[in-house]
Amino acid sequence: MLRPWPADDGLLVRLRLPGGRVTRDAFVQLLEIAEEFGDGAVHVTTRTNLQLRALPAGPCGRLLPSEVEQAFERTGLLPSRAHDVARNIMASPQTGLSGGRADLRPVVAELDRLLCTEPALAALPGRFLHVLDDGRGDVLERTCDLGLVALDAERCQLRVGRHWSGVVPLAEAPSLLIELALRFLAVRGQGPGAAWHVHELAEPLTVPAPPAPGLPGSRPPLQYGGVPGGLHVPVPASGLTRADLYFLTSSVLIVTPWRGVLVPPESR
Repeated sequence: MLRPWPADDGLLVRLRLPGGRVTRDAFVQLLEIAEEFGDGAVHVTTRTNLQLRALPAGPCGRLLPSEVEQAFERTGLLPSRAHDVARNIMASPQTGLSGGRADLRPVVAELDRLLCTEPALAALPGRFLHVLDDGRGDVLERTCDLGLVALDAERCQLRVGRHWSGVVPLAEAPSLLIELALRFLAVRGQGPGAAWHVHELAEPLTVPAPPAPGLPGSRPPLQYGGVPGGLHVPVPASGLTRADLYFLTSSVLIVTPWRGVLVPPESR
């Protein structure tokens, strides 16, 4: 919201959804903003975020009128204005709903909380991405800056750029990932030559480790239709409109990395 992108049809605003989760109420509020000020639809990204398009631009590329920013604030999707572009956290969409080796919803929530409470992390590049796989392998092939893969309900192996790092207790993973993100900021450099991603660093951020025994293999994208944990609905390039609300029946929706929305049968 604070750094809207100037597109051909107006300003584009992206809202980060850690773990892809958004309440239905917040989604409806975004639809109302899109209907009043934009193109009338809510769009999704392959990074499990939401976008609104064709928003009005004022001087210096800011949103106008001020009611637009206020409407975004009321959705609750901007817990920290300073960290608006830093909250890039992708997770297995079905985690905690069906399958997987661990429920990563508390891990996602704690990582987001720690990220937003560390002032220095507001400087993370907007493309810096955490990817958390609950052990089913569905987001294992996604490139990331930092991440983890659950080995069981208590342990995970950390991902650091293109390398594996240590096996750690799952409960400690959020704080360890925050430490690594701070280390990245300390060594990425300054100015135009500063690294945007962990794999761009001159030296590995941590000593690479071998893959842990029992790591899952990668799985293909989640199919559309009825799946364990809910209904996976594809989102067209034109986005979702008010006419689509009839199938968005759960109080919590999960945007997936495959341009879809997972609608659980009920909130859990």
